[in-house]
Amino acid sequence: MLLVAGDPELDRHQVSSRHPERAARVGAALAGIDQAGLADAVVHLEPRRATLAELERVHPLGYLEALRALCRAGGGDLDPDTTVSSGSWDTALLAAGAVLAAVDGLEAGAGLAAFVAARPPGHHATADRAMGFCLLNNVAVAAAALAERAQRVLVVDWDVHHGNGTQAIFWDDPRVLYVSTHQWPLYPGTGRVQETGGAGAPGTNLNVPLPAGATGDVLLEAFDGVVAEAVERYSPTWVLVSAGFDAHRDDPLAAMALTAGDFAAMAERVRRFAPGPARVVAVLEGGYDLDALRLSVGATAAALMGERYVPERPSSGGPGGEVVGAVRRARQAAMGA
Repeated sequence: MLLVAGDPELDRHQVSSRHPERAARVGAALAGIDQAGLADAVVHLEPRRATLAELERVHPLGYLEALRALCRAGGGDLDPDTTVSSGSWDTALLAAGAVLAAVDGLEAGAGLAAFVAARPPGHHATADRAMGFCLLNNVAVAAAALAERAQRVLVVDWDVHHGNGTQAIFWDDPRVLYVSTHQWPLYPGTGRVQETGGAGAPGTNLNVPLPAGATGDVLLEAFDGVVAEAVERYSPTWVLVSAGFDAHRDDPLAAMALTAGDFAAMAERVRRFAPGPARVVAVLEGGYDLDALRLSVGATAAALMGERYVPERPSSGGPGGEVVGAVRRARQAAMGA
């Protein structure tokens, strides 16, 4: 069974109708899972809110209280891209809580994999700053909960934008291996090859910055090579995916050239990175063309279940192959090899 979290009826995070991170994204993601033929395999998770104690593993209380107070006062702009409304705090709690519920559900044996279709996204949120449409770092909250229970957590972030918040939160934490593939240069300006982890966690941060126009074959080369080597050495017990779909060729906010078929192939690799079934949770991050999002989520969810659904052919022939070698050399230097 596939555990799915996401309920558009509970979404109170209101933004401008022109904002790319809009409520319709969740509906598109859920429709993609149905279109992939997975409806009979879906178990819908009961919505739950993350507690302050769960959030405080990642975000200091002062930040959480300030964010809650702003929402209760009616909301406002946190930066030029990131806005909150009166309902944003509760919706953000539900998004973070959904990832925790997915972990709990898999641990209880309720499914083989999980997909969390919730908003707002999270991977740009640092410990004490909302940015890039993100308020709470949903994946980081779940990773921190697992790490506290002595689990070894792999976070794979294939959003087209680098997850600066997740990287910063676990920069010096050897309990989490963070891997990001992203377009470079692009917002938020982090994610260089040389960013390999802090002094207390060398080699636990692996960035694959790719040029505009990069295609799926280049990402798969990275996944099958340097990423697989890092994962084998790290031996994770859980895999969390920051599953952004804005690297799709039709996305309006970036310029990579992936297709839904490429996301299926990456999800299949991620499934192999886990030590066994019921240890992979994919969490919606970016993805702003609704049709591309629908197809890509469906392809990803099917692959996580070991099913084949490839509504678009994988892409190939784009630039960026030289990046993989640079990533390997940077990692070897960080590990002292």
